[in-house]
Amino acid sequence: MTVLRPVRAGNAFEETVERLLQAIKLGVVAPGDKLPAERELAVRLGISRVTLREAIRALSDAGYLDVRRGRYGGAFVTYEPPKPDAGDLRQAVAEMGVDDLADALTFRLAVECGAAQVLAASGLTGEKRADLLRRLSELNEASLEDYRRLDTAFHLSIAELTGSTLLATTCADARSRVSDLLNAIPMLQVNLDHAAVQHQAIVDAILAGDPDAARRAMTEHLEGTAALLRGFLS
Repeated sequence: MTVLRPVRAGNAFEETVERLLQAIKLGVVAPGDKLPAERELAVRLGISRVTLREAIRALSDAGYLDVRRGRYGGAFVTYEPPKPDAGDLRQAVAEMGVDDLADALTFRLAVECGAAQVLAASGLTGEKRADLLRRLSELNEASLEDYRRLDTAFHLSIAELTGSTLLATTCADARSRVSDLLNAIPMLQVNLDHAAVQHQAIVDAILAGDPDAARRAMTEHLEGTAALLRGFLS
């Protein structure tokens, strides 16, 4: 879970809340699932368990987590992304601003296309090839309710499989900037079918070790998503 990376000491509480919220909203920890154990999570984030408990309590009060005690207890994700709605999409864009939206889409295009290119050139091990194919298979078999979460997992896995923590972190940040917008796009079967073809093209190019083709395939896919956003906003 690249998003659960060490925080800076000066803003430990605020950044811990940000990291946990990013993991929740990106679906890195699925609704109903439990966050990693307190001891493990504190080590990952590089913080004290006191700070972690404060952050978890804040997210519990805000309705994102349900903290249960006892042998089978822990912090369970209760956040459910809102149902796709064009009205919510317009509201989210209005809150973000048109300029910031364009900037976020450009940022995502740059880092995700770069990740696909880097991964294709890296010479994947058998295990990494299997991981990428598994993520694609899970996405292709996803229900409508779980599609966005598994789509996020697929995209983030491309950056994570490069082995670059900085690149994986940047791709997670880029996805976070447009997460609410993507969740609000009404899911039409024709668009999902088209995306499936594009996802396959991305994976095929990466597995073939063709960096230029991987970059082109990812560019086509992300530009298509951006066009879909603009279409629902027009």
